[in-house]
Parts: sequence; C-alpha cells; structure tokens
Amino acid sequence: MAQYVCNECGYGSASWYGKCPSCGNWNTFVKFQESKKRGKSSELSKPAEFTPLSSLGSLSKSRIATDVHEFDRVVGGGFISGEVVLLSGEPGVGKSTLLLKALSKLRTMYISGEESGQQIKQRAERINIHFKNFLFSNEICIESVLAGLNEKNDSYDVIVFDSIQTLYSEEVESPVGSVAQIKEATSRIADYIKSNHKVAIIIGHVTKGGDIAGPKTLEHIVDCVLYLEGERFSSFRVLRAQKNRFGSVDEVGIFEMVENDLKEMGTPTALLNQQALSVPGRSIAGLIEGSRILFYEIQSLVVPTAFPIPRRVVTGIDFNRLQLLLAVMKKYLKISLDTNDVYVNVVGGVSAKSPAADLAIVASIVSSIKNRALPEKTAYIGEIGLLGEVRSMQGEEKLIKTEKRFGMKKIYSSKDIRNISNISLLFN
Repeated sequence: MAQYVCNECGYGSASWYGKCPSCGNWNTFVKFQESKKRGKSSELSKPAEFTPLSSLGSLSKSRIATDVHEFDRVVGGGFISGEVVLLSGEPGVGKSTLLLKALSKLRTMYISGEESGQQIKQRAERINIHFKNFLFSNEICIESVLAGLNEKNDSYDVIVFDSIQTLYSEEVESPVGSVAQIKEATSRIADYIKSNHKVAIIIGHVTKGGDIAGPKTLEHIVDCVLYLEGERFSSFRVLRAQKNRFGSVDEVGIFEMVENDLKEMGTPTALLNQQALSVPGRSIAGLIEGSRILFYEIQSLVVPTAFPIPRRVVTGIDFNRLQLLLAVMKKYLKISLDTNDVYVNVVGGVSAKSPAADLAIVASIVSSIKNRALPEKTAYIGEIGLLGEVRSMQGEEKLIKTEKRFGMKKIYSSKDIRNISNISLLFN
C-alpha cells in the first residue's frame, strides 16, 4: 500500500501534506511504495524455521580494534563481526577524515558516491595515513556493490558506504535519496553483513534540525549509531554513541581538527580555554561522561533587552532546560529576567547534554547578572530540581577526589550547595 513519508523526519501519512505535522518543514512529503518481496512473487511463503537458543553459538568476544583509541572507546573497544554502524554529523565536520584515520590499519572496502577515488586518496595523503589496505569503488547500485563484495569476500574486513543517501536499488522505483531507497539499501547491507560476518560503516546525512536523515527505522536496522558533533569553524569534535548494542552509550571521544590531521584529545581539560581570564559570566562544568571526566566551559551573557519579548539564545545546551533553570531562579533567587536577554554558550562548539551542568549554568548566569567573576580553577557539578534543590550525580565522588590532579582548586557539588538559594556561597 502506498503512503506519503516526510523526507526530513520520516513521518508517514496516508495522504499528502504540504507541511509536515511532525517537523514543520514544507514540501517534504514524497510517495513511498514498499518494495516487493525479494525473490519470485509466485512462490508461496515457506514456514519459518525455529532453532533452540541453546544450540546456537555465542558472538565472538574478540573485537576488531582501530588505530584510534578515542574511536574504540565510543564503540565499546572495537567492532564486533556482523556489526552495522551508522555514522552521522553535519557536513564538513570530519566524518570521512575520522574514518580514514581509524581504518588505516584494517582491510577496507570504501564505496563512495559523493567523492572520487582521487579525492579520497588526496585526503589520506593530507593526514599522512597508509592506504595500501584500501579498495575503492564509486558504484552506487546496491545490487552491483554486494555482488562485487561477494567476489572479494576474503580481501576485506570493513566496508564503508559514503553515503547511504547516494545508494539505490534496482527493485525500487523511487529516486535516489528517497525514503524507500534508503530503507531498502540499508536492509540489504545489514542482511549481507550479518550473513558474512563483516563490519559495515554507513555514513548518513543530517536534516536541518540535526537529526539523521531518512526514516527512523534506519536507526533500528543498524547496531550502533554514532554522531560526530562540533561547529565547522571550531577545532573541537566530540564523538557520541546514540545507540550501541555491543557497548555503552555514555562514552565520548574528543578530537581536535588541526591543519593536516584529526588529533585525539585524551585530557579532561582539553575543551577548556587555558588562557581564559577570570571574568564575569564564565564557569566550568565538571561532568562524568561514561568512564571519563570532562570539563566544559560555560559562558553566559545577560543584558537588557531591546525587544518586547526578551531573547533566549543557547548553543550547546537544551533550550527548554535553560527555560526551566530561569524559572527556578525567578522563584527561589528572586531574580526576574523578564526584561533581559540571556545568552548561554558551551565553548568549543560542543554540547553539554548532562543535567549535571545545571549548577554551572546557573552560576555563570548569576555571575553575569552580578558582574562578578567566579573563583578561578573552580568547577561545578549538580542537577537542579524544580524545588531549587541541587541533586547529587553519579560519579560525583570520583570527580571531587581527583580535583587536584586536574588542576582544580575546588569542585562545588550538592554537598556544598544544597539549594540554589545559597548560590552566594559560590562567590566566596
């Protein structure tokens, strides 16, 4: 049965819409026709075979490690045979560069419908990696790609598809890049990888809102979803796992884009501006990301508004989270910002997604309002509730015990500030 699907968010409907009810984009609905069953349509479906779980073997515990420790940290220590990984991120953020660096020592088949082999080679030479183990193809028909992979089944370990939006299937009548083509190509790749015990890395585009383009079922087909974030004009990149069947989703990898390379950043204070002075509106958030500790620099600016409705502009934190914190400040600190614009930014073009950054955000806002700098080399960790209480976070003790090793004089937590009504203690 035919239906209409939004190309931006994957929302489906039985009728066409000019504006998508889900994401609000215009003219994104396309007709989606499910592809026919593979094989001869005249054949009757055979009964499914069921196998006792006790008779099945276990997945191999050995992992295929890459040449990049920060990448292995996020995927769980390396790839598992039969794993399908979806890597997404903004255009130009460094997805292809990261993969070339990570797979430099693995036998890799690189299928690209966006760049020529000469362009891939030029990038590899620029970042000074060996590409003797790389085989390249610019074929974008998925049937031809899989047939070629079958012929060279013993000559590779990892397959890269750059990108999934450029592949198409001859059995689907929809245009290249449509929801039907993306879904069909991904399903065929997953079937092939799991039956041949290889590893596939699929590069996916993102929508205007930053979500992975294509239907949401795309994320359910794959085993691991990675997102490389960072502003194009910032040197920092953070790799996160939004889904991982064979590892944790709490780990993050940090990289720095230098002139000719993508450099691993393993220090907890890598995202901090070491030359920053003690100025009003600046605070440091100490967060636990998986098994590691990271420090983020939060900057806030509060100024009188020139508009009837004051502006709230955020970068790197959730907008609704800021609205909640401002409401709590208004009630328990008696600070009304109804006539002020509030700007909050996480330095480096990265995101502080944990609610443990709440205390640092409030501290930076209050610092900007009072025009009074917070103490130097001081970090803050704690989630703020609707009642104004500061809650303890998992891993808080680990962070506090090692504060001196990270060059911090003091780390404030829920033990020091139990309620934001005592926020003045932070300025002592």
